[in-house]
Amino acid sequence: MTLYVGAARWTDGTRGGLFRRKPGNDIWEHLGLPAAVQVQAITVHPEQPEVVYAGTDVGLYRTLDAGETWHRLDTPRALQIWSVFVHPHDSRLLYAGTSPLGVLRSQDGGQTWRVIPVQLPQRVKMTFPCRVMRFAAASVRPDHLYAALEVGGVMSSHDAGETWTDCADDLVNLAQQRPHLRSRIQSDSDTEGMLDAHAVGVSSAKPGSVFLATRMGVFQSSNGGSVWTDVEVGRFSPLTYARDIRVSPHDPRVLFACLSPASRSEDGALYRSDDLGETWIRADRSIKARAS
Repeated sequence: MTLYVGAARWTDGTRGGLFRRKPGNDIWEHLGLPAAVQVQAITVHPEQPEVVYAGTDVGLYRTLDAGETWHRLDTPRALQIWSVFVHPHDSRLLYAGTSPLGVLRSQDGGQTWRVIPVQLPQRVKMTFPCRVMRFAAASVRPDHLYAALEVGGVMSSHDAGETWTDCADDLVNLAQQRPHLRSRIQSDSDTEGMLDAHAVGVSSAKPGSVFLATRMGVFQSSNGGSVWTDVEVGRFSPLTYARDIRVSPHDPRVLFACLSPASRSEDGALYRSDDLGETWIRADRSIKARAS
């Protein structure tokens, strides 16, 4: 399996851009994107592994030869690309999540793009614009999409991304009702932490089941985002800052969550649930043990 990693150059002496490691090779190759580009999202085409999309701070790039050459696609330079998603039933239908908040949609495999207007409540004001961090859809209802927003909660579309609606009211309610779910770092609102979403996942094992990773933990909705409940991953992990949530492509009841203690930390862990979030076990230690 070929691995790709994107990095931003934050300080002198560090190297940003896009890196690749081929099967059987321990060397990470620096790929041919412009040196100053910050890579914020990488998506491998689900049907054509040689096609890879890289979302950057200056737009969207694509390779057709597994990273040997890259070309910038026709997306607005003023929009940073933070996520890329391929429709599960139509691989020519693509989505790119942007900052400032927006969605780009392509119906021809990425040749042309259209800006989809998104109007959501601005509940908190941060020092950076809201951005779309992740898209998700269940294979049983592929035109019902979800998008995780940093910092804006979550939104959904019932028409394959033509229109989007807010799904964050109940996240705000939870923060108002439960003091331990309140957090503010940059804004003047204690609901900031609940709206600081990093990833969203949809499981086909339970219709309408959506999982959201936020600064305050992992949350689940069983009705498409109208009502949210706390999975309470802290019962199983000392780390609760949820960086990612994934539904296994092999078993829709299996979830993976990446957890850390804070936004900046050298600590972190991978947790696994085999029962749609009811219970969790730490998985990265067993992976390391098997590898050794």
